[in-house]
Amino acid sequence: MRLVVAASAALMLLLVPSSAPAAFAPVNQKGPALTVPADQLAASLACTPGVQNATQEPVLLLPATGVNSQDNFSWNYEKALTQMGIPYCTSDQPGEANSNLGDIQVRGQFVTYAIRQVAAMAGRPIAVAGHSQGGMVMRWSLRFWPDTRPLVADVMGFAGSNHGTTVGTAADCQAAGGCPPAAWQQLSSANFIKALNSRQETFAGIDYTEIYTHNDQVVRPNSDSNGSSSVHGPGNIANVAVQDVCPGDSSDHLLVGTTDPVTWALFLDALTHAGPADPARIDPAVCSQSFMPGVDPSTFITDAGTAGAHLSAAEQSYPRVAAEPKLACYVTSSCAPPGGARLRIALAPRHVPAGRSVTIKVRVRAKLSGRLQPVRGAAVRVAGHRGRTNSHGRTKLRLNLSPGSHRLRATLKGFKPGTAHLLARG
Repeated sequence: MRLVVAASAALMLLLVPSSAPAAFAPVNQKGPALTVPADQLAASLACTPGVQNATQEPVLLLPATGVNSQDNFSWNYEKALTQMGIPYCTSDQPGEANSNLGDIQVRGQFVTYAIRQVAAMAGRPIAVAGHSQGGMVMRWSLRFWPDTRPLVADVMGFAGSNHGTTVGTAADCQAAGGCPPAAWQQLSSANFIKALNSRQETFAGIDYTEIYTHNDQVVRPNSDSNGSSSVHGPGNIANVAVQDVCPGDSSDHLLVGTTDPVTWALFLDALTHAGPADPARIDPAVCSQSFMPGVDPSTFITDAGTAGAHLSAAEQSYPRVAAEPKLACYVTSSCAPPGGARLRIALAPRHVPAGRSVTIKVRVRAKLSGRLQPVRGAAVRVAGHRGRTNSHGRTKLRLNLSPGSHRLRATLKGFKPGTAHLLARG
C-alpha cells in the first residue's frame, strides 16, 4: 500500500523563514539556555565576602566597552564600596573579549549568569550598575531572560548606551574596513539597539537611575532626558544629568563612570533609599569636590592613564568585522526547538494491512519570497525511520506501521516550527 502524506500545505502555514522580517520576542517569553561553557561563566564572576547572605543590597559592577573591571572600577568604585562596607561583585568575560568589544549578545549571557548567581548568594535582589556598555547590557538580560527581573532591585547606568550613539555610522565602519562587534551594536541604527528597546524598555518592580552628562562625547545625543542614556516605561525611573545637580559639572563620558563625585552621590542615593535616586537629596557640597570617594588624587593621573592605555590598545588590536553580528534567534522567537516541526499522522486500520510495509511520501514546501518553494535538506523522521528531502523537497520512507496515531517529524534549519494534525489517505 502506498500512503501519501500531504504535508506541504500544513508546513507552508507553520513555517516562517528566518530571513523574513520577524517581530521581536514577547517580553515574557522564557529566556534561552546559556550556551557559554559553565567553566567560563564561573570564572567570569568575582565577589567580596559580604555578598554571601548579604545584609544589605549588593552591587554587581559592569565595565564599559574596551576595558575590564580592573581598568574601570579598581581605582574608584571598588575602593569606595569597600570603605563603606558595601558588598559587590564584578563580571568580566574571559579571553580576548575581556575588553567587552565582542558580541554583546554573548556578553549578555555572562551578565545573566552573574545576576542569577549574585542574587542567589545574597539571598535578596541586587543592584546592577555599570558604565557605558556596562550601564546598558544588564537591560539585555532583563529584556530577554525574564527570570532575572525579580532578582534586580536597582539598575544604575553611568552614561549608559541605552539607545546607542550617533557618533559614527555604519558607513564609517565600512570605510574603516570594519569595526569590533560591540561598536557596530552600539550605533543608534543597530538592530541590537532596536531589539534591546523593543516592546518595552523598563519593567515594573525595578528602580532605574540613569545618570548622564551633557558633555558626553561618546554616547550621543545626551542633551536632555530624551537622549540616549535615558529610559522610559514601567517602573520607577530617574533620568538625571549631573548638570541637574551641579550646573558647572564638566565631566565627560569617561569621567562620569570613573571619578565624577555627582555620579557617585546619585548612585549611593539610589542604593540606600527606596526608589531611584532623587537629585533633591544630594548635598550641594558635592559640587565643590573634584573626585568621588575611592579616587586617590595623588595617583589619579597614573590610574586614569593606565586605564586609557588599555582602552586604546584593545580598540586597536581587537578583530574587525564587516557588519553587525546577526541577532540571535531567541530575540525574534525564531529558534527551532529540539525536534523541529511535528505533524501527527492518524492511520485507520484500513490503511495498514497486516504484514505489509507502507511507503510514505513526504513533500515539504515553504513560503519563501512570497511564493511556495520546495525545501531541500529537510530531515524527516517517523517511527524511527529517517529521510532527507531532495532538491524537489521530496522524500520517501518505507516502513511498517500499526494502526493508530504516528508522529512525523520534520526538522528544517532556519525555520520556525509549529504543530498540525493530518489525516493520511491511502
